[in-house]
Amino acid sequence: MTNRRAETSPLVYARIAGLLYLILIIAGIFAEFFVRSSLIVSGDATATADNIIASGMLFRIGICADLIMILCDVALALIFYVLLRPVSTSLALLAAFFRLIQAAVLGVNLLNLSYALKLVSGADYLSGFDKDQLHALMLMFLDAHGTGYSIGLVFFGLSILILGYLVYRSGYFPKILGILLICASFGYLTDSFAQVLLTNYESYEALFSMIVFTPAFVAELSFCLWLLWKGVNVGRMNQLYSNA
Repeated sequence: MTNRRAETSPLVYARIAGLLYLILIIAGIFAEFFVRSSLIVSGDATATADNIIASGMLFRIGICADLIMILCDVALALIFYVLLRPVSTSLALLAAFFRLIQAAVLGVNLLNLSYALKLVSGADYLSGFDKDQLHALMLMFLDAHGTGYSIGLVFFGLSILILGYLVYRSGYFPKILGILLICASFGYLTDSFAQVLLTNYESYEALFSMIVFTPAFVAELSFCLWLLWKGVNVGRMNQLYSNA
């Protein structure tokens, strides 16, 4: 009975991780690219406010999608620790810590979206501000959300970097998945630090978005599909456990 549990449990964890990762990817892409990118007009507070007022439910659904993404990330932090601790307990724990910090940052950062929504809600307590002031404040909170998202991605990039190394070293995942995850981590880190260091980041935003999104999408979707399709090499994983 014990041997059966030892053989099936990692596969169950892998399948759950793959499903959670797929939900995370879909929710994240929907919130960022189908909601915020379609509603927020860079530098134009009035147009952005009009879009959010006209599509308030879509904006709220985007916030819910972000919450789902964050909840999946918290669960994945634990599951990846369980799957990768045979390689290195300390590094697997460090990757989990970085992922949890990212989830905490992104969770708190959702307050900026909530504040932006409230500023265009037409509530009576906002009557002391004129429309232009409200729209300007709304855009400031949306910009703050973008900054907070970039800060969160620093911790996520570090988590993915360690995760990629552990996947590469594990022997029960293909090494190419580890290499892809490491490449994705450098994309996340490069873009996040560029937003802080470059005063004219907007001029290169499309380029940095491509640098981040393309390798990240390929790496994380590949890892997700592998977890769903193949899971882990249980024999190799149990061998590492027995040698630990």
